[in-house]
Amino acid sequence: MLERMGRTMYRCQLLLSAFGLVLLTDGLFPQGQAMAQAPCPADHDRLLAVLKANVKASGGPANGGFETNEWAAIVALDGAVCAIAFSGPTADSQWPGSRLVAAEKANTANGLSLAQMALSTANLYAGAQPGGPLFGLQETNPVNQAAAYAGDPKTFGSASDPLVGKPIGGVVVFGGGLALYDGKSIVGGIGVSGDSSCADHNVAWRVRAALGLDKVPAGVNPNRKDAIVYDLDPGGKSASGWGHPLCAGTEADIAAELGAGVGGSIHK
Repeated sequence: MLERMGRTMYRCQLLLSAFGLVLLTDGLFPQGQAMAQAPCPADHDRLLAVLKANVKASGGPANGGFETNEWAAIVALDGAVCAIAFSGPTADSQWPGSRLVAAEKANTANGLSLAQMALSTANLYAGAQPGGPLFGLQETNPVNQAAAYAGDPKTFGSASDPLVGKPIGGVVVFGGGLALYDGKSIVGGIGVSGDSSCADHNVAWRVRAALGLDKVPAGVNPNRKDAIVYDLDPGGKSASGWGHPLCAGTEADIAAELGAGVGGSIHK
């Protein structure tokens, strides 16, 4: 009898705990309610103009990849998405899935950079591979599902995108995400997605510079700070520990010209 009572009480405790967790989660991530508190490093209109000017498909320079249209997202220092835009004429002119990837790249760069040192998402690739010191990193900050799949798709990429004001979460360990610095401190992160990861990095580098938020204090490379590092050997081992694979186009050459990359130039 006592044993049955004990089991019943234990089940009740589990149910109460689960109910409390649901209430807590609803309080942290209420659907449809904006949460942004920190200032946005750049508003939607500014991000849109700068993105279009730096993507070849929308009239900008080459970046070495497929030269397709791109999504870009900015998160504020508190991790909430505060601006998101696309370079093409309509939302389906670039890969639809890249909207969330861009936001998660921005979240990663912001969340893993400090006032005194930046890490780009490209810098995380080598360490996140099996056996590496960052293996499993992608599992540490789950995507905020309530924000990721909410809202009217017709508003995606606009100033009223349903991601705006909400933390997106997620960790991405390939090129395209950079922390933003205004010369005083870190102020957020930017993510770009829609081309090869190497081209995404180049576009993000150009956009960050055009926004005047490239006052990076230091990074894993002594000369080029949070640049993409192309130093993987044929076995996939990174000499620096911060390496990223080469992509198929001329991304490494363009990165070298921009000061956005180290090594890997294969089309001299």
